[in-house]
Amino acid sequence: MASTNPSDLFSVKGMVVVITGGATGIGLMMTQAFATGGAAKIYVVGRRKEKLDEAVKIAPEIIVPLVGDVTSKESLWQLAEQIEKETGYINLLIPNSGTLGPPIGAKTTDVSVAEYRKKCFAQNVEDWNTTFATNSTAVAFTTFAFLELLDAGNKKGNCPGRKSQVLVTTSIAGYSRLSSAIGAYPPSKAAATHLIKCLAGALVPYQIRVNAIAPGLFPSDLANALIKSFGAGEEADSTIEGNVPRDIVPAERTGKADDMAGTVLYMASAAGAYLNGNITVLDGGRVSQLPSTY
Repeated sequence: MASTNPSDLFSVKGMVVVITGGATGIGLMMTQAFATGGAAKIYVVGRRKEKLDEAVKIAPEIIVPLVGDVTSKESLWQLAEQIEKETGYINLLIPNSGTLGPPIGAKTTDVSVAEYRKKCFAQNVEDWNTTFATNSTAVAFTTFAFLELLDAGNKKGNCPGRKSQVLVTTSIAGYSRLSSAIGAYPPSKAAATHLIKCLAGALVPYQIRVNAIAPGLFPSDLANALIKSFGAGEEADSTIEGNVPRDIVPAERTGKADDMAGTVLYMASAAGAYLNGNITVLDGGRVSQLPSTY
C-alpha cells in the first residue's frame, strides 16, 4: 500500500531538476523550494551570470548555474549535452523563463479608432516575435532538447511513484480578455497553455508528463510595476493580506514564496503523480475578477 505520510508523499528527495529562469522571481522561489526540499541537483539556467551566482548561494552544494538562452536552439542543445555528460538524466524540467512584451499603451475606450490604430501600428513586430519566442516557442524547444534526459530519468527510476515531468510556468494572462491589457503577453501565454495540453498528449508513448502552473500576481521584475498600479503602494508589502484591493485579488494580497513552493512541490512529488495535461491556476482568485476564457 502506498504511503500517505506527508513527508513521503510530498518529498522531492533525490530529484534532478532543471529550471530555466530559475535565478529570479517565480523561478527563484522554485529553486529555493527544491533546494530546501531535498533535491539532489538543481540546474538553474539564465542569461545573467550575476543573478545565477546569487542563486547558487542558496545551496552551493546542489545548485549548478548554467548560462543559456532559451530562444536559441544551439544554446538549448549545449545545455542538454552538458547535463547529459555530468548527470546523465533529469526527473523534472521547468521551462519558466518569460518576458512581458510591449503593451499597446492606449485603451479603446479612451481614444479614437485612428489614434488606436496609430498606437498599435507603432509597435515593433520584432518585440512581439521576441515575446512569443520566449513565452511559447521556447517552451516547445526546451522540452524537445531535454526529452532524452527525461526519458533517462524514467529509466533511472530514482523517483518511485512518478514519471518524469515537464512543468511549465505559464500565466493567468493567457485566459484574460481584458481589453485594456491587449498586447503580446496574453496571447503568448495562451499559446503556451494550449501547447502544454498538446505536448501532454504527444509524449504519452514516452511516459513523460506535461503540466503547468498558471500564476497570478507574484512579486517579480515582470509584475512589480503592475502590482504598484493596483494600489499596493511603494512601501507596502503586497504579500500581506489587506494590501491589495479585494476587487483586484480576492485574497487581498499577491502570491508569496510559500504559495509557489507548496504548489510546485505538490506537482513535482508523488502527491501530483496522477497529473498530466493539467493547468493549475495559482492566483488568489484574480482570474475570477477578469473577463476571461477560463
